[in-house]
Amino acid sequence: MRKTAVITAGTAGIGLETALGLAAAGFAVTVVGRDADRGARAVARINATSPDHPGRFLSADLASLDEVRTLAERISCDHAASGEPLTVLVNNVGAMFADRRDVGGVEASFVVNHLSPYLLTELLLPILTASAPSRIVNVTSGAVGVAKRVFDAVEPPGGYYGFHWYGRAKLANLAYTLDLAARLKGTGVSVFAADPGGAATDMTNGTLTDPKIVSPALRLLWPLVRRTFERSTSGPASVAARPSVVAATDNALASQTGIVLGARARPVTPFRAATDPRLVAAVRRLSERYAPLSAA
Repeated sequence: MRKTAVITAGTAGIGLETALGLAAAGFAVTVVGRDADRGARAVARINATSPDHPGRFLSADLASLDEVRTLAERISCDHAASGEPLTVLVNNVGAMFADRRDVGGVEASFVVNHLSPYLLTELLLPILTASAPSRIVNVTSGAVGVAKRVFDAVEPPGGYYGFHWYGRAKLANLAYTLDLAARLKGTGVSVFAADPGGAATDMTNGTLTDPKIVSPALRLLWPLVRRTFERSTSGPASVAARPSVVAATDNALASQTGIVLGARARPVTPFRAATDPRLVAAVRRLSERYAPLSAA
């Protein structure tokens, strides 16, 4: 039976390179995205890599939790009908906003970077468990290091600074990832976090040139901060995808779980705050409140 993989935000950038890497490793790959034209181009590239396993595109706006629920139902029904396992889920979706936005009444960065992958993962857990051995790979970020670590509410106190709020949402997702690994231990479902480091992508191009994405203290050092951003996002997406590909395919990880793979695709120590039981519990409460498994 063939191996299958679903990659969110898989039609360009790091997500597409992850899809190409998994296709080259023998997976039948489904990429998820909003744009049908980009989806068609992504499938064409995947098929050129692995003609024995045609790629597939599924349309979904991952900023909409209702569309995430519809996507999960489609994937589950398709796999139930075909009898094929869902071998790998890669939650690659991510977004950073220079200005504060709402999605369905909830701050957009928290929705896209945490609630969306959280909800998709939870809804697909039955089929992932039935498909074991299977893997979940959640893409994290070094930006967790600048995050406010208060999760009493979706939005932290203070002003909106896009880079820091992006990091906070990624911290929430990293805490969820490590907690999920502990929950699923012994089920045959392995859970990993993969840090791509950085690359020139649609998300980083332009956004990281705006000083208002960082706190006032960092704006005083903006020339230095901007050069740091430029260096960290100058590499190719193919290199940034490697941690996700390794997490999804490396046989050496087959019996392991709860591992964070760093930018060099090697295990690294998890960011300490993501293992704080109080933070984990607070993130769980927010996730269950704002992304219930069934729509109201």
